[in-house]
Amino acid sequence: MKTKTITQSLSWLHTWSGLLFGWLLFAIFLTGTLAVFDKEIDAWMQPEVPTHPFSQAEAAQRALAYLQAQAPGASAWNIGLPTERSPELTVSSGEQRRGGGKTLDPNTGELVKTRETAGGGFFFRFHFTLNLPRAIGIWITGLAAMAMLVALVSGIVIHKKIFKEFFTFRPAKGQRSWLDAHNATAVLVLPFHLMITYTGLVIFYLIYMPAAMNALFDGDRDAASRALRGAPSEQHAGRPGGEARGERARPAAHSATLTDLAPVLAEAERVMGPVAGLSIQNPGRSDARIEARPVLGNRIELTKGMSMVFDGVSGKVLRLPTVSRPSLLTQKVMAGLHFAQFGGYPMRWLYFICGLASCAMIASGLVLFTVKRRRRHDQEGVIGALLYHAAERLNVSIVAGLSLACVGLLWANRLLPLELAERGAWEVRVFFLIWLASLGHAIVRPWRAAWREQLGVTALLCLSVPLLNLVVVNRGDAFYLELTSVALGALFAWLCWKLSQPPAQRTAARSARHAVEAP
Repeated sequence: MKTKTITQSLSWLHTWSGLLFGWLLFAIFLTGTLAVFDKEIDAWMQPEVPTHPFSQAEAAQRALAYLQAQAPGASAWNIGLPTERSPELTVSSGEQRRGGGKTLDPNTGELVKTRETAGGGFFFRFHFTLNLPRAIGIWITGLAAMAMLVALVSGIVIHKKIFKEFFTFRPAKGQRSWLDAHNATAVLVLPFHLMITYTGLVIFYLIYMPAAMNALFDGDRDAASRALRGAPSEQHAGRPGGEARGERARPAAHSATLTDLAPVLAEAERVMGPVAGLSIQNPGRSDARIEARPVLGNRIELTKGMSMVFDGVSGKVLRLPTVSRPSLLTQKVMAGLHFAQFGGYPMRWLYFICGLASCAMIASGLVLFTVKRRRRHDQEGVIGALLYHAAERLNVSIVAGLSLACVGLLWANRLLPLELAERGAWEVRVFFLIWLASLGHAIVRPWRAAWREQLGVTALLCLSVPLLNLVVVNRGDAFYLELTSVALGALFAWLCWKLSQPPAQRTAARSARHAVEAP
């Protein structure tokens, strides 16, 4: 009896883990790649928000004036400041910091009526929840990430001459061309593949490995997170040993004027970098507190949860940002590497390009599976033939259909009526309806025609995205987003054109070329 070698066993594992999870991984990587520019997509999908140059201090004062006029008796005021990536100035009152706020013009302080939209946040949430209940989605994406690591490691072992194969590309060679494309995109950004997959798992480590949390904190995730962070205590600047929070030693609160926000913002920016928002507790009283939160993209360490606290009357620093413990710092750096919140736009474009390469690697692997078996699967019985035919149709729907649904979401944002109830939810419904229609189309059409037609429609919609701004008055600064859409549309159009060439013509062309090149 002939035994399998380790390479043959890993080849089987690589093939089937890549196929069974490949469709899911393509959806995760494509939406994750788009989520690199989620704030920019948000701005494009809310064209009513002005994008002119602004001063954060002036914008904060305008937001403060609005809150003083509209919610003078509120227990808390929340201000979301415009930043380099997000032009919105938002305000809300009460304890809720995010969501449900109103948008103001950062230059005038006037209320701006914006359209309800799913925004780029939809791609971000879909990336790790698949639009399922959060816990279920996180577990499914975690299993897919594990399968991705298995496929990557087994692929490295299988291809012993992996770097030599990187420099080998044989165009117009059918199966060999797909294999070369798969190998090249895999090796080109291999460190990125490994990093982005591993760090994606580390982000939810308490969910995937809860044994220690269950043993030490009885499953209380909030208690575990507080213990990892260390309990922060309010202290006056230059007095590390100050009284914790200092609330009991204070006299009864009375009316007082809120401090000027400009020095507060300047000090917060000096310590933490650009500021994303302010929360003001007990405004108009002597016990007022101002909490400043930084923009996430200041450092490799993910700054989510970091903040500074100021006295709302004197403007003195009461609490500096907590320094992360080594274990928590390690996890935050891993999360920061995954979210790409550091390095500015050059780093974001690098992540975007690497993400597209990852999508190409997964897509070429899925297509390679069907190309290798296209001529022989009919000999493997009725069930085998049905499975391979189903794989071909799923490839079309997942690769071309999902791409079509993503650009369809942008079109829905512009074409759905502004007064439509639950408009953001309807944008999401349009996304899934287009994706479902692409599956039906792939089933009823021959596989080559289905690829060509769906890629062609996707190319047309991508190339036409700039025309959507004809239906709005203020489109904002969307040049780079629309240029990227046009570039992707050109890529889809080229793929459609390649598939439009009849197989006979391609075979004849290759034969003629080989005859000319032969000695």
